[in-house]
Amino acid sequence: QVQLVESGGGLVQAGGSLRLSCAASGRTFSSYTMGWFRQAPGKEREFVAAIRWSGGSTSYADSAKGRFTISGISGDNAKTTVYLQMNNLKPEDTAVYYCAVAAKLVWSSSRYEYAYWGQGTQVTVSS
Repeated sequence: QVQLVESGGGLVQAGGSLRLSCAASGRTFSSYTMGWFRQAPGKEREFVAAIRWSGGSTSYADSAKGRFTISGISGDNAKTTVYLQMNNLKPEDTAVYYCAVAAKLVWSSSRYEYAYWGQGTQVTVSS
């Protein structure tokens, strides 16, 4: 059973940094895409960043480019960790951030292609 547990959220002032972590377990994720999404109150869940272990490809939303970095470790022992380093945070980055795993061999920024989700971690950026 796939399990995703996010951590690292919190309250930070504008211009500050946070590092989110997602501990994934339940299978070997080397053939999967993993991503970060976020959802602000009253808004739809939106793509932030994704990483594909095979080849090390990464993708970012325009709002995240130059400020956020996705990285991680995919282990053969079915223990994988994904990070989202967020720098120069802005009040509009305030949201619940979710870690997600896409269906096998899918490379996508669409939330509909992601089959597994964590419970989310709150990020609040004050002005």
